[in-house]
Amino acid sequence: MLLPIIQLLAGVTALFVGGHYLVQGATRIALFVRISAAVVGLTVVAMGTSLPELAVSVEAAARGSHKMAIANVIGSSIFNIGAILGLTAIFVPVAVKRQTIRTEYPFMLVVAAVVVLLSRDLMVDRIEGGFLFLALILFTAFVVYMSRRDIQQDEAQSLEQDVKRTARFKEGKGRAWGISITMVLLGIVALIGGADLVVRGAETIAYAIGVDERVIGLTVVAMGTSLPELATSAVAAMQGERDIALANVIGSNIFNLLGVLGATALVFPVPLSPAARMDNWVMLGFCV
Repeated sequence: MLLPIIQLLAGVTALFVGGHYLVQGATRIALFVRISAAVVGLTVVAMGTSLPELAVSVEAAARGSHKMAIANVIGSSIFNIGAILGLTAIFVPVAVKRQTIRTEYPFMLVVAAVVVLLSRDLMVDRIEGGFLFLALILFTAFVVYMSRRDIQQDEAQSLEQDVKRTARFKEGKGRAWGISITMVLLGIVALIGGADLVVRGAETIAYAIGVDERVIGLTVVAMGTSLPELATSAVAAMQGERDIALANVIGSNIFNLLGVLGATALVFPVPLSPAARMDNWVMLGFCV
């Protein structure tokens, strides 16, 4: 029993580190090729915290652990709201921007309802996965367009500083390209290896204690893959950036439901167990 627990912990650590380096390297490369900081912040950085969920769900589906693949997505979405947003709000009141109420939150709610509807036949097939992933692309393009049009100068400068700080970006370094590409490659390798360790360890633990792998996916795996979101919200709260905590949770849930579930189903159609219907309704309840 000790070995699978070590596998799980090592896998979660690799996912955390791999996601960090992949985002850092990709952000630097994007800045090198003159993509604006606002666009980078709203795409690469915003989606980076959900890379562990993507790696684990695709790996689980590839290994035939379909219950874990869907449970990780739904469990992470529940954990983001219940634990991350809840704990942040206990210690620091969370500010809510008007833009969030008008755009991001309603979209997250609609997406959660759509996922519940698509799951009624206990299957998310390739067509439905493609639909979800396309919706993510369109929504991201819309948010980038609106932000670049409406963003204030001080907000743009603040966002640029945040993005460059995330990437530890320094201009004029001769080896920067090589270092950045190496970071991306190391991040990808760590994500793949970490996902494999997490899924193997979680499967073994589930069999050993006689618990359905769906339950392990909803709890242990979902909590482990949500560590980047927890870290981001905690740091933002401590630095007084109270609006980032909510934006981080909503953005992560949108990417989980559209990007992670969509990409997973696009490659490996995901069958659901009857019990997963209740999980989906609980997730929708948390979103409401």
